[in-house]
Amino acid sequence: MLHVVLPAVINMPHFDLNDHAAYNRWRAWKLAHAPRSAEELIVEVRDPRALSGAEHEALMQRIRRCNMAIYASNTQEEDTNIPRELARQFGLEHLDANWLADEDGISEIQVNGAGTRQSYIPYTDRPIKWHTDGYYNPPERAIRAMVLHCVRSAATGGENRLMDHEIAYILLRDENPEHIHSLMQPGAMTIPERVDETDGVRPAQSGPVFSVDAETGSLHMRYTARTRSIEWKQDAATLEAVAALEKLLGAEAPHVFHARLEPGMGLLCNNVLHDRAGFSDDAEHRRLLYRARYYDRISAQTVRILKRGAIN
Repeated sequence: MLHVVLPAVINMPHFDLNDHAAYNRWRAWKLAHAPRSAEELIVEVRDPRALSGAEHEALMQRIRRCNMAIYASNTQEEDTNIPRELARQFGLEHLDANWLADEDGISEIQVNGAGTRQSYIPYTDRPIKWHTDGYYNPPERAIRAMVLHCVRSAATGGENRLMDHEIAYILLRDENPEHIHSLMQPGAMTIPERVDETDGVRPAQSGPVFSVDAETGSLHMRYTARTRSIEWKQDAATLEAVAALEKLLGAEAPHVFHARLEPGMGLLCNNVLHDRAGFSDDAEHRRLLYRARYYDRISAQTVRILKRGAIN
């Protein structure tokens, strides 16, 4: 079994643009342990609702390496407890019960031909550009982790591309540290005010693309590649940084993984960058995914607490 040793950095000084030594140590560790293919992300599990100790550790090893893991199981019931019970085993408790989620806080992501959801791209068969979830949320509702569980796959299409946001940070910082400085500014990206008959008024939300979580010291990213309903800070450095990030995500870099979730499979992650290809349903294959978004973050510290009693 692969043994992953975390770098001996507690306060995460590697995100300090002035601490070059700490950054170089962390960078070397990240790149040495980064997966080379989507297949390295996959862990076979018997039941995601009740992981064995070995299954849990295998998933956690991948989270440590690249902030994401994919589980594969034969559990194919239509049961929103599947992502919820999986998440609990990694310390994820506080769901973002957004207004389009169901009453239990889990969103059923499928094509909706009527009602409010049909106006929002996740509930259509159209492609979704690169983003992290909840980029329009205020800081107190930042989405730090999420689960996507596949109940049914589409007849064709629906693949995801995935990228560890920490790798994106490294590649941008290596190209030009000023890109990171610009994208960490409080007003780098603004989501304009939205007025909806059902949801009411959502005020404009400004904030950085990259930020460091005050409680955990971990890197958080809020980003969308969409060009409508988004405003970038209008200075040369920010626009150059945004263009560099767009180029990076469009280049099919070695650290971009392609994965199609099949029934019983799911993505567990610390809100990494991802997109979705367009897809087509038919009478026998109507794509349905459960999405659970959390304010908590998966962390090694959380897992050590859980291992003292909660994991079978």
